[in-house]
Amino acid sequence: MNVMISLRSMRADEYSAYLDYFIPDYAAEIAANYHLSPVESRLQALREIGEDLPQGVETSGQVLLCIIDSLLGDDSLVGYFRYRPDIPARSIYISDFHIFAAHQGKGYGKEALAALELGLSKTGFTQIKLRVAEDNKRAKHVYDVSGFRVTGVNMSKAIG
Repeated sequence: MNVMISLRSMRADEYSAYLDYFIPDYAAEIAANYHLSPVESRLQALREIGEDLPQGVETSGQVLLCIIDSLLGDDSLVGYFRYRPDIPARSIYISDFHIFAAHQGKGYGKEALAALELGLSKTGFTQIKLRVAEDNKRAKHVYDVSGFRVTGVNMSKAIG
């Protein structure tokens, strides 16, 4: 399948749709990886997104992008990126990268990462960092074929 990815800043009127995807998705990841109840996981997801993006798309130090397939139309949204730039280190940290289920397995993930990398390299960034859940095989595959390498392993243990 041919795709032509472009990235653009998320508009304020698109932020609620982003949260509609992000909160349940992140809560499910929290529940699976940290063994919290669905209620606890949702509350943690809401708390974290509130801390990370207190002003939504206008939050300083955070970049929210829409991933568009221009071949499907000028505003054909296929996913999202959210990242935090570290200007002195010339790096970014991807906090969220999502391709909608209907578009997964079609090359959008690899193309979106390539478009992000190209745009960042033009503005002086030299490194992309991220964290991926151990059980997210699809995402790990996309990162592997896109040239990412493992630099550590996050571990957790519940106490009490």
